[in-house]
Amino acid sequence: MKKIFSFFCLLLLYLNSYSQHNVILLIADDIGTDYFGFYKDHKDTVDLPNIRGLLKNGVLFTNAMSNPVCSATRAGILTGRYSFRTGVGNIVGSGSGSGQLDTSEITIPRLLKIFNPNIAKANIGKWHLHNPAPASNLLNPLVLGYDHFEGPFIGALPSYTNWTKYINGVSGTITNYATSENINNAVSWIKLQTVNPFFIWLAFNAPHSPYHLPPSNLHTFSALSGTQQDIAQNPKSYFKAALQALDTEIGRLFDSLQVLNKLDSTDFIFIGDNGNATRTAQIADTSRAKGTIYQYGVHVPFIISGPSVINPGRTSDALINTTDIFATIPELFGYFTWQAQIPVNKPVDAKSILPIVKNQNSQIKPWSFTEIFKTITDSADGKAMRNTDYKLLNFDYGHQEFFNLSNDSNEMNDLLLGTLSSADITNYFYLCNEMSTLVGTAGICNSSVGYPENENEADDIAFPNPFGNHIFLKNKSGNEICELSDLMGRKVFTGKFLEEENFSFLPEGIFFLKVYSNQKQKYFRLFHHN
Repeated sequence: MKKIFSFFCLLLLYLNSYSQHNVILLIADDIGTDYFGFYKDHKDTVDLPNIRGLLKNGVLFTNAMSNPVCSATRAGILTGRYSFRTGVGNIVGSGSGSGQLDTSEITIPRLLKIFNPNIAKANIGKWHLHNPAPASNLLNPLVLGYDHFEGPFIGALPSYTNWTKYINGVSGTITNYATSENINNAVSWIKLQTVNPFFIWLAFNAPHSPYHLPPSNLHTFSALSGTQQDIAQNPKSYFKAALQALDTEIGRLFDSLQVLNKLDSTDFIFIGDNGNATRTAQIADTSRAKGTIYQYGVHVPFIISGPSVINPGRTSDALINTTDIFATIPELFGYFTWQAQIPVNKPVDAKSILPIVKNQNSQIKPWSFTEIFKTITDSADGKAMRNTDYKLLNFDYGHQEFFNLSNDSNEMNDLLLGTLSSADITNYFYLCNEMSTLVGTAGICNSSVGYPENENEADDIAFPNPFGNHIFLKNKSGNEICELSDLMGRKVFTGKFLEEENFSFLPEGIFFLKVYSNQKQKYFRLFHHN
């Protein structure tokens, strides 16, 4: 009886720890990693003691990827689904156009309501997933599962001190500094949650344009004049002032949670929603900034901090995506069977980051994916996928670029323009086949990619080449998995017993053979003849 009693006491303590648990998602707008001194690729830094302070109790993710623009990233976070599934591939309301988020989607707040109806759920700050017209759209945050919405509905503010705020569909003009107003609204709502655990999606407009001079008590850039001429000539200085003002106000949020005795029971996720815009980009080629699938457009700061983190103060190089937040937040609340709520016709791409937060695993997936597409298409539209070392960019107009990020993090050397090594080729075909499988689009792999290091390498392992009815492997251990694909990326065979398969049904042409085991793989180009 004592053992049973002890078990139930422990169970109650466990459940109580989750019942008192809170999660706050902090989204900074238009900020990559290079303004943060705690990222090794930083080029300029701002004094950000409160955001930096998250590292002490958290995990810093160095390989986090977002979408190239805000609306697409937000749709991915809210639904856990990539843009080609949600239809939100660009900036909602922009001149080049984007689809809006379908209100039938399964969302984070909808999952939390199913798990525990007592969890309070608020969306404070920028929405930017629907146009404000028709007026019924203004209630979409509530339709999609939130109990409370308070903030600007559109994207960029016309002014940080003269803007329209919506509270559950009702509009009003605000002259308070927008970042401060966001924190005021969040703190006021938290004060109402005297008993219930809560989730807040807190999405700032800062440090997004319009670039401006924040209130003097929020930053240390005292030499800035604030004139339109100075702002136009020195946008980066005003960008940094707005970022520091954001940090100051995040500190006020922390202080308020401390006073309310909720700080120690709250997990924080801090991210940027995409890379820096052209005027604040710190790269030579600013055409590769926000809005592009190059690293500078999609490599964002990402920190998870709070009581859920085991062995805090760590840095992780795991391949994660902002979309993965969808799966992570329910599990931070203790909801580990959320997948049962996902309809078959609306598959979720998100993978929970909790195993890394709990220091149980170092990786959650072998690749990361991003994309952008517009209603009015242009040359930037495309998809990108990376693994630990390599990244493939597949633009919608047919152009490809391929980089080794391990020694070319700025993507200056397109490997497809030179001689590829066997490792290059193996990773190229791995990424193009994985991308093809993910998006369901054939023909991504470029058949002209060859094996210049050793033209006979395929013959040394797979034979005969050209092959007829059968393919055989030399030095086969029996554990290898083989995949044979055609030029369109369509798999024609997958399994261990390649030699037993009769390929007489195949047309003449080029095929790609992948042989892998123990997380190692090689690709070979073979020719089939009838």
